[in-house]
Amino acid sequence: MRMGLGVILGMILAVVAYGIEVGLRAPTPLPQPGATAVQVPPAPEPLPPETETLIAQLGGTQRLVDPPRGDLRMVVISDLNSAYGSTDYTPEVDMAMKLIPFWRPDMVLCSGDMVAGQSPTLSRAQIQAMWAAFDQHVAAPLRRLKLPYGFTMGNHDASSARSTSGKFLFQQERDLASAYWRNPKHDPGVQFIDRYEFPFYYTFRYRDAFFLAWDGSSDYIPPDKLAWVEKALASPAAQQAKIRVLIGHLPLYSVAIGRNDPGEVMRNADQLRAMLEKYRVHTYISGHHHAYYPAHRGKLQLLHMGILGAGPRPLIAGNSPPFRALTVLDINFKSPNLTTYTTYRMPSLELVDIKTLPRMLQGHNGMVLRRDVQPTALSREEIAACVEQLDAQRCGLREDWDVATQTLRPAGV
Repeated sequence: MRMGLGVILGMILAVVAYGIEVGLRAPTPLPQPGATAVQVPPAPEPLPPETETLIAQLGGTQRLVDPPRGDLRMVVISDLNSAYGSTDYTPEVDMAMKLIPFWRPDMVLCSGDMVAGQSPTLSRAQIQAMWAAFDQHVAAPLRRLKLPYGFTMGNHDASSARSTSGKFLFQQERDLASAYWRNPKHDPGVQFIDRYEFPFYYTFRYRDAFFLAWDGSSDYIPPDKLAWVEKALASPAAQQAKIRVLIGHLPLYSVAIGRNDPGEVMRNADQLRAMLEKYRVHTYISGHHHAYYPAHRGKLQLLHMGILGAGPRPLIAGNSPPFRALTVLDINFKSPNLTTYTTYRMPSLELVDIKTLPRMLQGHNGMVLRRDVQPTALSREEIAACVEQLDAQRCGLREDWDVATQTLRPAGV
């Protein structure tokens, strides 16, 4: 009898202990009919040690701003080169490469001038050495991070300037640049749509975004190449995308001192802009002027990139001193503006306040407005000053604009 009671008591204690143990475990919810299992996003990859070290030296993540993330994120850089023939890069270039993982971009874009060419005195060996240095400082680190790299050729990479006979003045530089990029070891990792004349003209996609790179290493794009541009922009791949982005080196309009001359911007800028607007290109990202200015004209957004390399330039208006910069570009498909720029002064990493930049810039071939300024917000004094310096057409106004009475509104700067 006693033995039987002991067995029963032991069974009761075992059941109670099991119940206590189960109660301490995390509950496993039962799936509801028709419910979809919740997908827990994977934890982000740890940052590279050199990134962690640099962030700590800069004062930690509380000092380094990480903006709200969009549907797509790109880090945009430009004009990395130093003096002609140089195989060295500024500390800001190396700093940027270490910091890029912090922002966890989907890809990196560059608006040209990756090496320091465009000199007839450079030998084949010197040009190859420059590309080897670029690979060491920029391309190889991005490949290790498995970050796609979309780029355009700059005048210091492979200038398309021609002689009076129509031949390329820097044919050797173009050949060697092409050889570098066509080497499978240097695959930029983008999802090509059309390699056409890669690395000078090509298209690629990233998710719902379409990108086109054209050869803006000089101010002139031949008619046959423009025909390809139009065909590419009219393609289903381009038109079905949620955003179309163009990357070129020379901008359409002048924004910087020392670059406010013909030959420093794309020839026939208004005609090119009309073509881009026709195919609903949202943004043209350019370099060359060595000055950051987020602008728009008509329906086209114009991201004039700051530089990481040697020779930052002041804008043609305002009193802001020149500075080096990089931009984190977030694409938000549900936002009316589609894109958001977060730009950092280098090496301080202070954010650039757009309000500190001039409301408008009047270059020799036309006016552009700061990105947040609409034509209808221009004052009578601003309009009059533009017309006096340029003319109604280059200011984006109708030819019969009456400055005194303001009887017509701007036609869409």
